Amino acid sequence: MRILALPLLISGLALSACSNPGALRAGDVAAGCAALAAPIDASKIGLPSAGATIDSATLMTPSGLSVAERGPTPAATITPAAPQYCKVLGRIAPVDPKAPAIQFEVNLPTSWNGRSVQYGGGGFNGVLITGLTLLPAAPYEKPSPLAQGFVTVGTDSGHQNQPNQPPQVFALNDEALLNFAHASYKKVRDVSVDLMKRAYGRAPDKLYFMGSSEGGREGLTMAQRYPNDFDGIFSRVPVIHWTGLQHAGLRDGFATMGEAWIRPAQVKLVHDAVLAACDAADGVADGIVSDPAGCRRRFDVARLRCSGAPNDQCLSDAQVRAVQGLQSPLQLEVELANGLREYPGRGPSGENLTSFGPTGGWTAWWLGAAAPALPPQPNNGIAWFYGAGAIQYFYARDPSADLRNYRVSNHAARVREVSALMDSTNPDLTAFAARGGKLVMLENMADYAQSPYAGIGYYESVVGKMGRSAADGFMRLYTAPGVDHVGTGAPANVDMLSALVDWVERGKAPEGLTLVEQSAKPPFTVLRSRPLCQWPLVPRYKGGDAANAASFACEP
Repeated sequence: MRILALPLLISGLALSACSNPGALRAGDVAAGCAALAAPIDASKIGLPSAGATIDSATLMTPSGLSVAERGPTPAATITPAAPQYCKVLGRIAPVDPKAPAIQFEVNLPTSWNGRSVQYGGGGFNGVLITGLTLLPAAPYEKPSPLAQGFVTVGTDSGHQNQPNQPPQVFALNDEALLNFAHASYKKVRDVSVDLMKRAYGRAPDKLYFMGSSEGGREGLTMAQRYPNDFDGIFSRVPVIHWTGLQHAGLRDGFATMGEAWIRPAQVKLVHDAVLAACDAADGVADGIVSDPAGCRRRFDVARLRCSGAPNDQCLSDAQVRAVQGLQSPLQLEVELANGLREYPGRGPSGENLTSFGPTGGWTAWWLGAAAPALPPQPNNGIAWFYGAGAIQYFYARDPSADLRNYRVSNHAARVREVSALMDSTNPDLTAFAARGGKLVMLENMADYAQSPYAGIGYYESVVGKMGRSAADGFMRLYTAPGVDHVGTGAPANVDMLSALVDWVERGKAPEGLTLVEQSAKPPFTVLRSRPLCQWPLVPRYKGGDAANAASFACEP
């Protein structure tokens, strides 16, 4: 009897598995979507929490492409077409009842390709990332991941911005800070996997993480802290050396107070002088400095020093010193996580980028519309507004701290503590590489929101730690000359999701990638293109149409 019962038992298991295809595989998709609104137990989440509540699970009908007239960036004006999907909104309860919940959105297409993409955030987060937008650097005409069949995932990182409050105020709560640093992205990842199992009857085949700026830091954090959680990661312009960046923002803001503030006409003066010194070094004068690292040796801002009374055609001594400070490393008084003691300088190139309003260059990130004020004002440069607030709420932990009296040495223990939480600078990616993970970084070289040389330094530290051959097996660093933090100023768009999928799932390493610059209106015409060069190569003109990538080659 036992011998006969065994096949029946196995058959019964198989039938049971086949009869449970998942909520979205059942005949009534709307009912299946609604059924996903059940709570998720804390045991399903790999870090301490009080479990997750699903606030709503709604079946969404397909929608078409739409483009707004204006937005903070060209990509932000584009709302891609979406297929039928189940939109799940929920929150993960904290352990500390005084900490905010972690909000999340998981979008589950009814036609699933077996993969997911988790989107990174931006700034200090505090806003729910929907996972419905274009990916960082994606060509404008490219279907969204959701339209391609990916489950998409986003979070607010565990706090919600409030009117008339600084965006850094959440950091006064330890659990909220831990969630922002790294824990929320892991927790939301685990919740999304549980929802996929419920929806489709199985776990995803591959998980991807793609983020820009703060989201780029999050991506690197996942590779470093949770190496088993994602198969492919794209990290664009990551604020990787976070502690150094905030202190550099403080330094560079103080340097431009009062008469040292650089006026818009003087910004253009510097920009034009950089182009005169460096633009044609690649063989063609086209408004793009192809080798900004080399330009550091060619351009000397001191040549613009006033010989007489200060005016818009020269810089005062204080203004020259401010530019020299911006371009110089910030030496820190304490050793940060992973042995770092300095933050690299920024520039030259891209000083006067305003290709989509004041979203790039010095005006947006460094100088603002007015000289830095105390307390910092929203019309000040973003680096000052962000950095000064971070000093008060993260490091001094005193909202009324007088920034003029702040010294790293007086807060050394706290600086090291926050650095250990926030700085994604660990070069040991052995575990991530060993389980087959692939990592692509992209630095925009006209970035003044953060220093692209921080990302370059991190890549070189990975090579130094793991060896060139090992690093080449799972990691790439690319640079985009002339492109600002948000992706304007020069060719900046590339389909990195497809490149990552090819590398992760087919073993085809990225090669021959091309950056395009596009109009932000359909049919999203390509205006010019450049080869996307792997660091330390840069594009050099070989002849032909200077608007065509084929006219350039990646060379030392």
